[in-house]
Amino acid sequence: MPRPFLVRYTGLVGSTLLAGAAYLGGAHQPWEPTITPRTIFAGQNGVLLPVLWLTGIVLLIGAWLAGRPPTARWAYVTAGLWALPLLPFLPLGSYDAYSYACQGWQQAAGLNPYAGGVDLLGCPWADAVAPTWRAAPAPYGPVFLVLAALAATVGGSLTGTIALLRLIAVAGVVAIGACLPVLARRAGVPPARAVWLVLACPLVLIHLVSGTHNDAVMMALLVGGLAVATTGRAWPAGILFGLAVGVKATAIVALPFAVFLIPRSKWRAAAELTGGAVGALAVVSVASGLGLGWITGLTGSGVSVQWTAPPTAIGMTLELAGVPHAVAVTRVLGMIALAGVLLWLFRRAWRGGDALLHAGLALAATVLLAPVFHPWYAIWPLAVLAATLRPPAKALAVPCAVAAALCLPDGYNLALATKAQGAVGMTVLAGFLVWKVLHEANPDPGRRGAGDGGAGPHLRAP
Repeated sequence: MPRPFLVRYTGLVGSTLLAGAAYLGGAHQPWEPTITPRTIFAGQNGVLLPVLWLTGIVLLIGAWLAGRPPTARWAYVTAGLWALPLLPFLPLGSYDAYSYACQGWQQAAGLNPYAGGVDLLGCPWADAVAPTWRAAPAPYGPVFLVLAALAATVGGSLTGTIALLRLIAVAGVVAIGACLPVLARRAGVPPARAVWLVLACPLVLIHLVSGTHNDAVMMALLVGGLAVATTGRAWPAGILFGLAVGVKATAIVALPFAVFLIPRSKWRAAAELTGGAVGALAVVSVASGLGLGWITGLTGSGVSVQWTAPPTAIGMTLELAGVPHAVAVTRVLGMIALAGVLLWLFRRAWRGGDALLHAGLALAATVLLAPVFHPWYAIWPLAVLAATLRPPAKALAVPCAVAAALCLPDGYNLALATKAQGAVGMTVLAGFLVWKVLHEANPDPGRRGAGDGGAGPHLRAP
């Protein structure tokens, strides 16, 4: 059997099994205590649901890792086939879609979603929102709240609103797929490989297509901004970046690198990009009725304390060793380190480094050094690095495969079941990666000389 055929239909079987898991145990109204390893082993969820989920995730990840797309068209078609079974069923991996629906309802009703959560402002579907977030104000920008309000207004019911939110997320995924070949050709990466790594990624299928996360919209606008910047059009690129920031503020870390994609004076390119971004944000902020108050509402997403975020894991490990309040300290240190890494990447890009690559690395650093990590955050760097990294992409594929398997059907993160072990393991891994980066950045001159017998690097032993 030809390998492309086997890959395509193995993945399709996997996504179909996951669709069955979504039907039986996806996020639903009203919210109920989530499926956990304990409830599974106790038999409370039956046998079929865990078997569908486990078999489906293994087949889908395996097919994605084994895939070697012969053409970009083959990759598009296969990713589309894998997405189809997930479209009609409940969201997988998270209850966030219901938070989006309520925030959209609040915005459409003339309320201010930044003034409080559903406990304070109300929502006809409040019982579907996860308890963790019922008191939390919206942590998203006005661009997404306008889209969510549109979905709530047109959809009417909760089912209609979720369907339109999913349609918006799928449109974002399609837009990402349309931009990937532009970035890949500029970086000298095969477009088929870039399309495959992103669109067929189980993370994208589970958390963007099924889970309807608004990261699909943010990354579509961000990747679109980079693609437009490569054509030399600074103003339109700036507008797209501004809209991306208006979904999630995280997108701002990639904006400075777009300056180096514009073939003109850096200062003029920076002024045009910034003008387009600020102008777009200002227009949406005023038109939405939120003004600039939304900026102060983006501070409530640090409630989660999980070892999947390296700074948090290090703090958890120190607290296990008896150091009080270490998580708060290591999170602050992580943000300081992130600022330093972003400045270093910008400096390298200024000196002639690949701007697209450094934009992807900036997103990766943001994911690794931020206080909180959710599995779908890994899609941020993936969407850019897949189109810019030339060597084999194991460094991208393996972490994304692990992240795709972290959430059970209705959103329970398996990291919660391994707090102590995971924290220590992540701390050791983080230490090893730091050592490796520093070791490779500062090779031992003695070892290098011993390896070539003191000769110049152009001489080789016969």
